[in-house]
Amino acid sequence: METRPSALALTPLLLFLALFFGSGLYFTLQGEDMGFYQLRAPVAILPALALAAWIAHRRGVRAGETLLRGMGDPNIMTMCLIFLLAGAFAYVSQAIGAVDAVVALGIGAVPSALLLPGLFVVSALISLAIGTSMGTIAAVVPIALGVADASGLDRALVLGAVIGGAMFGDNLSVISDTTIAATRSQGAEMRDKFRENFAIALPAALVTIALLAFLGEPAPVTTDEPASAWLVLPYVLVLVLALSGLDVILVLGIGLALAGISGIALSPGYDVVHLAGDIWTGFEGMTEILLLSLLIGGVGALMKAAGGLEWLARAIARFARGHTGRRTGEFSIAALSATADVFTANNTVAILVSGDVARDIAQRHGISPRRAASVLDIFACVPQGILPYGAQILLAAGLASVSPLALAGTVFYCWILVLIAMAFMAWPRRADAPAASPTRAA
Repeated sequence: METRPSALALTPLLLFLALFFGSGLYFTLQGEDMGFYQLRAPVAILPALALAAWIAHRRGVRAGETLLRGMGDPNIMTMCLIFLLAGAFAYVSQAIGAVDAVVALGIGAVPSALLLPGLFVVSALISLAIGTSMGTIAAVVPIALGVADASGLDRALVLGAVIGGAMFGDNLSVISDTTIAATRSQGAEMRDKFRENFAIALPAALVTIALLAFLGEPAPVTTDEPASAWLVLPYVLVLVLALSGLDVILVLGIGLALAGISGIALSPGYDVVHLAGDIWTGFEGMTEILLLSLLIGGVGALMKAAGGLEWLARAIARFARGHTGRRTGEFSIAALSATADVFTANNTVAILVSGDVARDIAQRHGISPRRAASVLDIFACVPQGILPYGAQILLAAGLASVSPLALAGTVFYCWILVLIAMAFMAWPRRADAPAASPTRAA
């Protein structure tokens, strides 16, 4: 039996955000240095989980079954495995001295003012090539942390540059799941969507690079002692394998194995026992974000089953039908995509949920499929790059042991992208050619 749309089904996520942000602000105002760590996110979401289960049960949904199915969703499980492997790889690499080796042999030669723009560009190119922001963050963040510690740059600022570059590539890459979902749902050609998207993303990237160059502090990169060039090999291999298109789980698994072998061979006193302990320590460092991801997946499934996302899509569609004009249509698609991502914390899922409604809005308002796909993709990726409970920020925060909220404000690319995208949408221009007949998705 199909569940009727319901705004009430969206309240569990609002409760979680109120508890998490509210407690963090309260403790911060009370003088706690780690105010947002007093109430951990996996604990703060438990009342929201209970509320979501109660609402779902009242609406005739099998709450327990739906919860477990949402937590065990293949996308959630894949994300959790990436968290574990990334944490282990990062900790083992640090323990064997690979981070110090990268800084000593490569980064030290780069002017400090170019470190932040350089990390942004490297992340953007890798993400553009491999089509995944998660894989890019997992590969680049350990190096970025070494740069931050050696140069004295703020960790949050450095990680914000990496996340921003990763989201640039994820949004544009022709092999990204978000690009594929957006073009298929709108019946657009991949190359046409890329051109439309690139005209908005490139100015945002250039402004971001200029801002990062201005923010880079003139602190020299220093290293304690010379490091073996062979210790750099795990990082080089991870980047090469990622660029080759190999699955990110295999990339991290191979990188972890090579890091362990390099440590045993090159680091005095480092053996299999130390390697096993470091892998476990890396796992432990990712426990919080792993638990939160599982619970977010369950809450999201309950809200969807109870009709929350359907209500959201219909509400925005009703608004769009009541107004005319290209701008109204584009802003409606943007609002639909962004709001769906806020409630699902997954940009691909947000596009899939919004796709049919967005296509209907585009056809009613004379918006071309390529334009609709571009707006849909951009406004799903923008919140994903700044959500403190989104996978990208959670992964970077877990690797760096910093607050997710501290990172959300430093992903300048996403904030700049949304401003430029809105300016493009509001700017007077010749109307897009309307799609006279629906184009069948390839």
